[in-house]
Amino acid sequence: MRRLEYRGYDSAGIAVLRDGELYVCKRAGKVADLAQTLGENDGLLQAFVGVGHTRWATHGEPNDINAHPHLDQKKLVAVVHNGIIENFMAIKTKLVRDGHQFLGGSDTEVLAHLIGVMFEQCGDLASAVRAALAEVKGTYGIVVLSPKTPDRIVVARKGSPLIIGVGDHENFVASDASAIVAHTRQVVYLDDGEIAEITSENIRTMTIDDVTVEKSVHQITIELSQIERGGYDHFMLKEINEQPDTILNAMRGRLLVEEGDVKLGGLQNTMGKLLSARRIVLTACGTSWHAALVGEYMLEQIARVPAEVEYASEFRYRDPIVNIDDVVLLISQSGETADTLSALREAKQKGATVLGIVNVVGSTIARESHGGVFVHAGPEIGVASTKAFTSQLTVLALITIMLARARGMNRERGVMLARELASLPEKVAQVLQNTEVIQKIAQEFKDTQHALYLGRGANFPVALEGALKLKEISYIHAEGYPAAEMKHGPIALIDKNMPVVFIVPRDGIYDKVMSNIQEVRARKGRIIAVANDDDTEIEDLAEFVIRVPRTYGFFGPIVNIIPLQLLAYYIAVARGTNVDQPRNLAKSVTVE
Repeated sequence: MRRLEYRGYDSAGIAVLRDGELYVCKRAGKVADLAQTLGENDGLLQAFVGVGHTRWATHGEPNDINAHPHLDQKKLVAVVHNGIIENFMAIKTKLVRDGHQFLGGSDTEVLAHLIGVMFEQCGDLASAVRAALAEVKGTYGIVVLSPKTPDRIVVARKGSPLIIGVGDHENFVASDASAIVAHTRQVVYLDDGEIAEITSENIRTMTIDDVTVEKSVHQITIELSQIERGGYDHFMLKEINEQPDTILNAMRGRLLVEEGDVKLGGLQNTMGKLLSARRIVLTACGTSWHAALVGEYMLEQIARVPAEVEYASEFRYRDPIVNIDDVVLLISQSGETADTLSALREAKQKGATVLGIVNVVGSTIARESHGGVFVHAGPEIGVASTKAFTSQLTVLALITIMLARARGMNRERGVMLARELASLPEKVAQVLQNTEVIQKIAQEFKDTQHALYLGRGANFPVALEGALKLKEISYIHAEGYPAAEMKHGPIALIDKNMPVVFIVPRDGIYDKVMSNIQEVRARKGRIIAVANDDDTEIEDLAEFVIRVPRTYGFFGPIVNIIPLQLLAYYIAVARGTNVDQPRNLAKSVTVE
């Protein structure tokens, strides 16, 4: 359960089977609070079958009662659940009429009662789960155990990830490989609509209609060192500092510098669709959406392909116009983001070619796409994404160069772009070696209540992402805008107390951004500038200057975001917040 803390949660609990009895312990708060309670009952864990869960509240406030696991009326079953049961109220109303009493407000408690009723009727746990799920609408990744069947657990999946770990006289199930990598590297990926009955010796998988499904066993490559802090104070700081390596890993074996070209095996079978695409639609959520915005600039300006960016959470609900000659590019760190997965299925149903840019091998988006590219950032434990973002941008740059060359861009320009991309790990490393001014700025502004982030062109999404990082982990209200939009409203906020962060590289619109800086300066705003090493003018206008190496315009965001990640980190540390597990946030958002 500690391995899963990075996903974000507000309560934790366990249920174990021992001597024919079902024992449950659950607490609001952190896993450490649960561990303290269990320390008073250390014999509780002496069992061979059990389940643990960290809950991120949807239905019912985060308290001891609403924490998982949940029991049915007669304590025949214990259930843990990721997802949302959309028709739980209708089921609950019927169960109440039948005499059921509920302790809390969780939709999962209703599911537990329903499974308990079915189990009492049929006596077979897997059959009871299938019958209950036939009445359920929504999403779920569930684990069910019962003292009546003490040698097994039953798991099911629809919309929320579940993997089964295959061991030696032992088997596991988890929502994330990091929870079980210390015990086994052999895994089975459960697909939507599938159920598995698991004992210590066997795994039987079937559909919800009880049709047996043969599953393949896959090898996971995560190393334990990747999910440990390695001497850093926080996972977020570790992951920020890993970016020279993770950016390089995203390019390794793909970027052909001397040929000025790119080879992406995961797109080989869909290259024809990409080249003939009427447009490319990029869809994502949160940080990945910001990466998509930068990707739009790259694809249109370098590859000359029409591109549009959509919030995945809005995509399917507005009945989008998607045609068979469209390519929909889905970006998700986890590959399990519920809204992005829904967008994938909507686009697929409308006949488009769907391609994924994901970090997690074996994830649902990776498996359901027609093709795609892994970003190879390694496990990202900090809830606020850092290295996955720059790896996504790197992959988008690779796709752009590949398409541009295939559409007629000459070798000379391809080599220039490839060399510039190849130089980015070193340039990011330079930024990471000079953090003194960033730490000084963090101390200066740690008590501020509001901040503005402004950029233009491909650096407008960098402003959005920088503001998001500050919001996520320091709880300071921050907004990102295109710099020219400031005078269309946000300029009303500028006063002597307002920090304004400008991303101002020496590119084709440098003078325009400098004019925007002058507007803020005239209103006594406190200016923080992210500027190139060779910019001698910026010192006269900005109170603080963070230096970054100059790079090609549309690749600039990969370098320019680094100081903004660090600024958010150091401000959060100065404010004493929980950097790796910010309040109310989940790492992998598997509910809509």
